[in-house]
Amino acid sequence: MAKYFFIGVAGVGMSAIAQYLANTGNYVYGSDRLFVNEPNHKVRQQLENENIKTYVQGEAIIDKDTDFIVVSTAIEPTVPEYKQAMELKIPVIHRSEMLKKITQSKKTVAVAGTSGKSSTTAMIYTILEENGFSPSMLNGSGLASLQKTGKIGNAAVGKGDWLVIEADESDGTLVNYSPEIGLILNIDRDHKEFDELEKIFGQFATQVKEQIIVNLANERSKKFSNHSQYDFGTSETDFFAENINQKADGLYFTIKNTEFFIPAIGLHNVENATSSIAVANYLGISLENIAKALKKYGGIDRRMQILGTKNGVTFIDDYAHNPAKIESAVKTSQVLGSRVFAFFQPHGFNPLKFMKDELIEKLQKIMRQQDEFYLSEVFYAGGTVSKTITSADVVEEMKNKNVKAFLTEPRENFAEQIKNKIKTGDIVLIMGARDPSLGEFSKRQFNLF
Repeated sequence: MAKYFFIGVAGVGMSAIAQYLANTGNYVYGSDRLFVNEPNHKVRQQLENENIKTYVQGEAIIDKDTDFIVVSTAIEPTVPEYKQAMELKIPVIHRSEMLKKITQSKKTVAVAGTSGKSSTTAMIYTILEENGFSPSMLNGSGLASLQKTGKIGNAAVGKGDWLVIEADESDGTLVNYSPEIGLILNIDRDHKEFDELEKIFGQFATQVKEQIIVNLANERSKKFSNHSQYDFGTSETDFFAENINQKADGLYFTIKNTEFFIPAIGLHNVENATSSIAVANYLGISLENIAKALKKYGGIDRRMQILGTKNGVTFIDDYAHNPAKIESAVKTSQVLGSRVFAFFQPHGFNPLKFMKDELIEKLQKIMRQQDEFYLSEVFYAGGTVSKTITSADVVEEMKNKNVKAFLTEPRENFAEQIKNKIKTGDIVLIMGARDPSLGEFSKRQFNLF
């Protein structure tokens, strides 16, 4: 048994690893700045329920017998607990290094790509769980099926040999993993330029031990294919979805004459499901048994999650945070409703600056005359960052490009801005990432109507 202290323990990636370690016989404790203003935050209680002792960041006292301090890219050396670790000469390791150590103890399926990782990880986990594999999982979002039991839902410890992980490329740490099965869903511009992304994914592909499975429908991912029979996405492959039908209760499609249904919305989820089907079939599960399992897929937190419908207006919460994901979320909402009122909270100043031009370009193409786009203040998690752009600046640029855009500052003004506009048949779509309070914000908006 080892002793770990997590700085930023409430973060979605950090909390998953913390829970996994705590449930595999280790002593885990940690702190988070989220608890400064919200000492009784729900995530804190959920971590405590997993036997993880939590502290407000800046108030924790690290035990000198702690074996490792775990940090994420967002944690700076100026954080008090980080300083304590240096003074005590306790080894500090990055979240991705800790995840790497975990993957080395299991047979691993690593799900990579700039979009769809969390949903696909959840689908693969569900298929394996329903087919008796008893897998473990580390994900970037909580599974609804696990959340119903009171858990955060982004981690699970099974008795079987297989571990399914979401492998992140945004901070370059994707290259740390050497899984048995590597899945590349797509490569779109997100956080980094294409040249850098292709280097990262290319190195990852060479490190896969057993089988790389690639989306051939994506121009940039297909170059990393080993021409496997388990590649997916085009009609030349065995794993190509046909007869796709989006209905209110979910998605219907066929693969190799087998009928599938997943209780999820968004055509992008057909791609996610197809990749999951390819992985599961490679592991020896029949298409018929995969189809039975996917019917039980309960979705994941904040991924095109329908919060409910009031007075004919449907509210959807989604994690979309880059232009490709925002485009997909808006297009899905347009299919479901006559008008879309889309709200987006940028997840940082640098990301907003990086994506601004592409986001405006996509919105120009997809926003209908009746749709509206609301941009809130930028989420700031603390630390040193250059604030050279504001949401107000971006809204003005959007208006100049004929996008019907509005500034929402503070974000709590959103309900007031739309309350006299929305009517039966409309969709209210709330998007954003990184901010742990966004899920509760979305629910508040729904409850206000």
